[in-house]
This record gives sequence, C-alpha cells and structure tokens, in this order.
Amino acid sequence: MRVSLNWINELVNIRDINLEILIEKLTLGGFEVEDIFQIIVDEKKDIILEISATANRTDSVSINGISKEIAALTDQSIQKNSLSVDNSTSEQILQTLFAKSKPLNIKGCSDFILIRAENIENLESPKWLKQKLLSSGIQPTNSLSDFQNYLLLETGYPFEFYDFNKIKKDIANDDITYKLTTNNKNSSFIGVNDVKYELTEPILTVNANNLILSVGGIIQNKNYSCDGKTSSFLIEATIFDSKTIRQTSRNLGIRTERSARYEKELNNSRFIQAICRLLNLLKINNPKINYQIENIGQITPKQIKPITLTYKNVIEILGPITNNTTKKTNNLSITQISNYLKQLEFDNKFEDSTSSWFIKVPAVRSNDVTREIDIIEEIGRLHGFNNFVTELPNMTNVGKEDISYQARKKLITCFLSEGLTELVQYSLVENQTSQQLISLINPLTKDVSQLRTTLLIGLVQSIESNLKQGNRSVEGFEFGHIFSGDIKGDYSEKECVSGVLGGFNSKSTWSNESFDLSWFEAKGKINDIFSKLQISIFEKQIFGNQYETILHPHKTITFYSTENEYIGIFGQVHPNLINELDIPSNTYLFELDFEFLKNKLNTNQLTLYKPYSSYPKIVKDLSIVLNQTILFSEIRTFISEIGTDLLTEINLLDEYKGDSIPLDKTSLCIQLVFQSSQKTLRTEEVEKIVNLIVLKLTEKYQIMQRI
Repeated sequence: MRVSLNWINELVNIRDINLEILIEKLTLGGFEVEDIFQIIVDEKKDIILEISATANRTDSVSINGISKEIAALTDQSIQKNSLSVDNSTSEQILQTLFAKSKPLNIKGCSDFILIRAENIENLESPKWLKQKLLSSGIQPTNSLSDFQNYLLLETGYPFEFYDFNKIKKDIANDDITYKLTTNNKNSSFIGVNDVKYELTEPILTVNANNLILSVGGIIQNKNYSCDGKTSSFLIEATIFDSKTIRQTSRNLGIRTERSARYEKELNNSRFIQAICRLLNLLKINNPKINYQIENIGQITPKQIKPITLTYKNVIEILGPITNNTTKKTNNLSITQISNYLKQLEFDNKFEDSTSSWFIKVPAVRSNDVTREIDIIEEIGRLHGFNNFVTELPNMTNVGKEDISYQARKKLITCFLSEGLTELVQYSLVENQTSQQLISLINPLTKDVSQLRTTLLIGLVQSIESNLKQGNRSVEGFEFGHIFSGDIKGDYSEKECVSGVLGGFNSKSTWSNESFDLSWFEAKGKINDIFSKLQISIFEKQIFGNQYETILHPHKTITFYSTENEYIGIFGQVHPNLINELDIPSNTYLFELDFEFLKNKLNTNQLTLYKPYSSYPKIVKDLSIVLNQTILFSEIRTFISEIGTDLLTEINLLDEYKGDSIPLDKTSLCIQLVFQSSQKTLRTEEVEKIVNLIVLKLTEKYQIMQRI
C-alpha cells in the first residue's frame, strides 16, 4: 500500500518526527516499510512509503487505518481533517435504518445497502481528491471511479456503481426489486473486462429483478456500468464474507481490486461512516443530488465479549524493561499499561484488588484481538519489543526426563543394537487402499489429504523409493502417531513404533556366503528386543483390518502380553504389495503400541549392565521324550522356575520324531548352561541340579529321559 506522508499529516501531526524514527516505529509495530521515494504532485514534494501489513490487520489497510496506527505508535491523537464534513446526522439516520431493516438471510454477506442517486450534473473530481489519487499512484479520470478509488484508499471499503437508466431500460417497468441471491445457476453475463462468465453453479450475485448487475464483491456486468452520460446511478455498499469471495474467485478464475480487499476480511466498524463520506463527496459538485435507499439489511451483529487482562500475565510474558536513564531493569508500571490501552482506544476498567483490567475491544479490532495474549502483544508493540530485556533468566532447575522420553531412549537403544536406523515419515498420506481414512477439509495436495492409520505404508514406500534411486533396502524403525475413526465423531489418536526388517542379503561372518533373512530370523530379532526389555509375550495368528492389504495373510502374528494385552503385530509384506511396488519378498514389518511399552518399561527394572563371569561354564545336554502337545517354551519356563542361579541358559538344540519315538510323542534335546560368578563349578554339583530337573519334569509332564 502506497502511503502519502502529506496525507497522513492531515490526520496526525508527524512533521516534527524524524523519518527514520517513524520507519523504525512502524517496523517494530508490525508494518514493513518496503520502499521510500519522493514524488512531486502539483509542484509540491511528497514522500511516499510502501507499507505492507500482516494478514490479520485489515483495519490498517487504508489511510484512516494506518493513521490511527501511527497515532498510537507515536502517542498522538487523530486530528480533524480540514476537508471533512460533519456526518453525525446522516450516520444516525443510517444506523437507525439498519437497525429497523429485516435481517439478511443470505449466506456470505453481513451488510448490504443500495442507494439510488439522481440529479447528477457534474462528476468532475475536486482538485484535492485528484492530488491524493496521484500521490497514491492512481491516474484520475474525472468520473465516478475517482470517488470509488478515493474511498477505497481513505476508508478501506470498496463501493460499486451501476447506471440506473440502463437498468430501467432493460426491465421496462417501474417495478424493480433489488436483492442479493444465489438463484442464478446456468446464467451468464459479460463483465467489464469484456470476458463472458458462465455461472454453472449457485454464486452470490446482485440482481435487479432477474438481471445480474454483478457477481457479489468481484466483477460488474458491463451492460450496467456507468459512463460519461450517467445521470442517475445505484451505489452498492456491501460487506461480503472473505471465504465466499475467495471461493467464487477461484470458480470464475478472476481476482479484482475489490475482491482482493474483501479477501482480507472487512468488518462493519466504520462502514456507515464510509457510506456517509461518499454521499457527501458526491454532493460537493452536485448540490441538487437526491438519494433514495432501495434496499438495506444486515445480519444480527455479534456481541464483543470483554477480555480480562491481568498485570501478572503481562509481566510474565513481556518480561522486564530497561530504564534508559538509570540503566536499571524494572517492570512496566500499571500506569504505563493503562496509557497504552488508552492509545489503542480500548475501553477499560482497572480493578485494584486483582490488579487486572476489564477491557472492551473496539469493533474495528474485533477480528484480530480476541484473547488476553493479543492485548499483551499490543502493549509490547506500542512499548517496542526492542525495549524489553532479552537476557534469558537463570535456570535453577534442569528439567527431568519424563516417562515417555525415558521409554523412547530405551527402545531406540534396542533397535540400534539390532542394526536398525531411525526413520521419519509424513503423517499425511494419500488413500491408496479401500479403507476409509480421516480426510482433511482443505488439503494442500491430493497426496497429503488423509491421516494415516498405520506407519507401515510409509515404511514400505521408503523401501520402494530407495530401490528406485539405486540404493539398497533399509532396515529401520519409526515413532509416529496413527489415527482412526471419524474426525467429527468417534476419533482416536495413538503413538506407535514401527519398523522394517530384511529386504537384502546379509552375512553372519565375512567368510560365509550371503543369505536371505528368513521369517523366523526376523521374528527372532523382535523376540530379542522383547527379551532385552524384559517383556513376556505370547503370539496369536490374528490381525486387524487395517493390515489386511499390507501384511501376508498366512505369515503374520500378533503379540500379546501374559495379561492378554495387545502389544503389536509382525509379518511379511503382502505378496500383492511386493508385486505392485517391486520390492524384495523377504521384507518384514512390525508395529508396536508405544503406550503399552511405555507403561511396561515404567514398571520393569531393566538391567543396566551385567558383570562378566571369569569362571568357566559347564554345558549339559538333556534328551527327553514327551507328549507332542507340550511346547518347548513351557518346558523352558518350568526349568527356569525350578533351577538355580547357576543355570544361565536354556537352549533347544534339536527336535526329533521318528520310528524309535511313539507317534504321539516328540524328542527334545535341551542344552543347559551352568556358570557361577563366584567360583569354579564342580561336575558333581551340576549333576545334582540336572537330576533334580529330570525328577520334576517326570512328575509334572511324565517325560522319559533318553540316554
């Protein structure tokens, strides 16, 4: 926005303020000064500032708005313009008419008024108005567009004009009804830019009976635009919803100066004053002009809720300031804060007992000042954020690692020890499955339009991407959130840790040939991690619907705790997915519930280190025959319970079924490893323990020992 300092000087006295200081105050106040240059208008020098405001400060995108900001930043008052006219009576009349009008029941518009102006004799622009247009980079045309552009610059409100005689001619009778409507599907018209627009869907338009005068807030119908012969015209003043304007602009493929202003979300705080200002400007060269309101309406105004501001919160958030005289630090005083609220024109009442202010935000700032923190930001802006102490406070206590962080560290250590690399994926995905995912209302692109229900798809796609780029597959793990349900109803979010194993040939030693990772070896890695975390598990061959297109239907198991709590899932990649993405068949995935692991690790006391014994081991092999229905895991658990601290390992060496073994029996060869950390064991001691184990197994499982 181009801002003329001569124009600003008419509203705020900044003649004695150094230009560099003014620019610094504007910059620190949130207004970027992009350029400064000097022009000459009618032999008078004028300094122009190119200023851009943030998206939430639509109230400042006008001369009146930026003047109020400069007045607040420089602690001055707005002075009355010598060219202004007292509009108080007209404003009261319009205010009463709006209050008595029927509420608007059209979506996308908050205020609407159509005024007919007749007896127009002279549309030439006043000299001072032309000068202001020139200083703002607009070439005057001595037509209604000059008034239109001037009001947009001064007040920020866009107006539209329609030739009344042209409208009356096309309708051919005096019974004309003006309205806002969306009942215009399959209509068309030619805009003032000579482009034909087909309205293939309901779009908000301004109509006179069935004639389309304009697409609301965007572009006018060329047939009813004003020209040099216009003697009677309609003035349309409307406040459209920013979302409606943006959507319509996209549908029609057009963006105008008027629509751009509506896209920034105007409010009606100065709407009536802007209308009265326009009516009085037109009356300067047309004293006999006659105005008649054709249509008027507005939605029920929203009540602005008061905001409570506490002194304690202001000091905690903004921090101390430096006294420029004494160079000592202190806090903003209550008086200073009250003065800043006065500069902002925020009505307030201070309560001594609670050291707080009860503030009513003016309507012009109701869009961007809605919370206590917004008011604190305004106070900091006026005082100058560069005037606050920037030193960090002394930290007396260092934060502690919470349970979640501690659990994450333990899991990362386990995964890294298995040779896995930590991966990070995006939580937004494209729905490439038959599942119903949670959709975003306004996604950036189609491939990031859904919330993921599992981390596994992202891991598989990472493997595919690596292979396509000529890299080998990767073994990795990822922490992330997954989502399920309906965002409007039963919605849930939980954290998981997932990973991928295999996908390439590996060697156990450098001299051996490379081999594929088998399903059992991959599962052994997961079991090893559970063992390190001291979590007991059992397995079931069932899994949920979200995995049916990802994991192999016959090579997938689900992990449960001994208390029958769900832990996670492990399996080979589905054959269809392997063929579709062209990835190795020996690729395995797992996904574990992080919340369960965190809670379990919080109660488990993990061994931080285990001292190495310098005494020798004694290894005993035990061959037994037992019923086929008895699992080795059950035998191992039983032996661990009846054994001593000297029994350090229990391994299954062999399982045999053959002619020498009964049909309903199986033979297990179990390796028992004994070792002491305090002495060298004797064979007699170990034999006694083995005999005890055989005796107990015989009593419980009726085994037979093979010699």
